[in-house]
Amino acid sequence: MSDSIYEQIGRDAFYLKLDLSAEHIAKLSMNESWSDEHLQAVADIFTYMREQKEQKTISTLLRLSRLPLKEPKTFENFDFSQIRGKDMTALQELPTLAALYGHRNLAFIGPQGVGKTHLAMAFGRACCEKGYKTYFLKATELNQKLLDARKYGREKSTINGLVKPSCLIIDEIGRCVFDKVNTRMFFDIIDRRYNKEGPNTLILTSNLMPGKWGEFFSEDSSLLCSLDRIFDIATVFTIKGQTYRGKQCNTITLAAGRPSALPKQDI
Repeated sequence: MSDSIYEQIGRDAFYLKLDLSAEHIAKLSMNESWSDEHLQAVADIFTYMREQKEQKTISTLLRLSRLPLKEPKTFENFDFSQIRGKDMTALQELPTLAALYGHRNLAFIGPQGVGKTHLAMAFGRACCEKGYKTYFLKATELNQKLLDARKYGREKSTINGLVKPSCLIIDEIGRCVFDKVNTRMFFDIIDRRYNKEGPNTLILTSNLMPGKWGEFFSEDSSLLCSLDRIFDIATVFTIKGQTYRGKQCNTITLAAGRPSALPKQDI
C-alpha cells in the first residue's frame, strides 16, 4: 500500500530536518481547508526541496571521494560482455550494493587493464549516489598518508578519517612496501572497520593474490591479522585475460626516404 500524501510530505520534511510530521500536515490541511490541488502543490515543493538537497549531497560526496569526475567510471560504461565465467551473476549484482549493506569486503585481483579499478570506482560512485561516503586512494598514497601522519603527529585523526567512509577503496596493493609502523597502522584501520556499524565495505585491487601481499608489508603478525579480518566476510573476483587498454589506439607505420639535396642559394 502506497503512502498517503501526508506521509510523503512528512518523510521529505524529515529528510530536510524539519520538525513537521504527517500528523502536523494533516491537521494544518484540515484547519486551513486545503484543496487536493493545494495539498499536492505543497507536496511537490517538499519533493523538489528534497531532490535538490539530495543532488547537493551527492555532488559533495563525489567531490570528496577522490573518484574521477570528468570521465567517471560507472557500471553503465563498464563492458560486462568482455567478462565470462560461471559466476558472472556475482559480478553483475555489484550495482545492487549488496556488499555494502551486507558488510562484505570486495577484492579484484588480476593483471593490468582487465577492469579492476573501473569496477572498484564504479562501486564507490554508486555508494555516493546512494548518499554513502566513499574514499578512494592508491596503496602508494595510503603509505605516504600514513608516513605524513607520523611525521606531523596526526596518526589518530588520519586513522579516524580512513575508518569513517562507508566505502573505502585501496587501489593497487603491491605497488609499494609498508614499513612496520605503517603496517600496524594499516591493521588499526582494518580492525576498526571490521567492527564498524552500519553499511560499510572495503574494496582492494591488486595484480597479486593475497597470499603474496606479505612481500609488501613489514610485520607478519599485523598483516596476518589484517588479512584475517579483510577476508572473513568477503568476495574475491579473480579476473584473467588481456588488457582492455589500447582498444582505441591506432598504430600508423610510416617510412622516411633519404633527404633530397637542399636547393642552392643565390649569392
